[in-house]
Amino acid sequence: MAQPTPLRSQRIQVENDPFELMYTRGVTDGLPVVPPTEDRVKRMLAAVERDPQEVLGTVGPNYGRATVEKIAINAVMAGCHPSYFSTVIAAVEALSDEKFNAHAMNVTTQSATPFTIINGPIRQKIGVNCGHNALGHGFRANATIGRTLRLVILNIGGAKPQEISKATMGHPAQFTFCVGENEEESPWEPLHVEKGFRPKQSTVTLFGGHSPFQINDHASRTAEQLALSLGWTMASLWNHKNFPLFSDTVLIVCPEHAKTFAQDGWSKNDLRQFLFEKIRKPYRELKPGLNGGEGAGVSMLVKDEPAAPITDDTLFAKFPTLDSIMIIVAGGTAGRFSAAVASLARGAGGSQITTKVVRA
Repeated sequence: MAQPTPLRSQRIQVENDPFELMYTRGVTDGLPVVPPTEDRVKRMLAAVERDPQEVLGTVGPNYGRATVEKIAINAVMAGCHPSYFSTVIAAVEALSDEKFNAHAMNVTTQSATPFTIINGPIRQKIGVNCGHNALGHGFRANATIGRTLRLVILNIGGAKPQEISKATMGHPAQFTFCVGENEEESPWEPLHVEKGFRPKQSTVTLFGGHSPFQINDHASRTAEQLALSLGWTMASLWNHKNFPLFSDTVLIVCPEHAKTFAQDGWSKNDLRQFLFEKIRKPYRELKPGLNGGEGAGVSMLVKDEPAAPITDDTLFAKFPTLDSIMIIVAGGTAGRFSAAVASLARGAGGSQITTKVVRA
């Protein structure tokens, strides 16, 4: 019988209050953490068949080595149940993927943080909330899986606030930001199937998101009315004059809104195409100085000498490309509140949406 791999992390003798000690050592997110005793860490590791010393990747900005053992320690500290650990592993694999760019996310004055979206059967197996209060409190899986990523960024990635991490404002979702797609109430294929995975597979998708922007619409009863209402509200993301938006966007459609789109036969792609084509403003409304000095976006395009001459009537789209709009369904079955989340800058220098499979 193979002997278990011994753990390598430093042992600390605690003589007084372990909660105060953890805070004093600067390894918390500001809230109390569960002391990562050897027994607790071993129970977490026993939930997956992985070598504790396996390196899943490095985590920016300091590019610390994310071993399975170190991830287990942070999962214990965050309050995870061991049954969550395979999902946490997939999330850290996404976090350490270069295209997600955790480094850029944590050394900027912006406030983006990993927004974790869970798809597939694992949601129900471990109790991920997808329904009422989907982005809120009250559910251990959502709260602690998202929190583990924050602690991994802090303790492995080295992004301590007011030191390396210099977000001007920050936001509450930086503590934890995790949701399951409400596949059961969605008229559309779920996100992971849209990305080419099988329905029975479970996945974690990370999106470098700013704070969620809730959008109320209790009156629109056609797909077109509702899409215009959501789209023109989303036109204020980043700034009402940032056309085109520098980032990707997640539109979180509540089940009642999704039902309105489905009743008119709209697919996800129909909604995406409509938003891209209809949410546009003429250049005259986007110039710096009119209704605010900000004019980033179009002004940068003008500097790049576009092929066609720009006139005051030239229309610019809010959303830079069709694939810059990601759509999921989440939330409760009563109430017509959707939400939008803009990201860190997109493209090679920004953060790209990253999906990993949860291994059983």
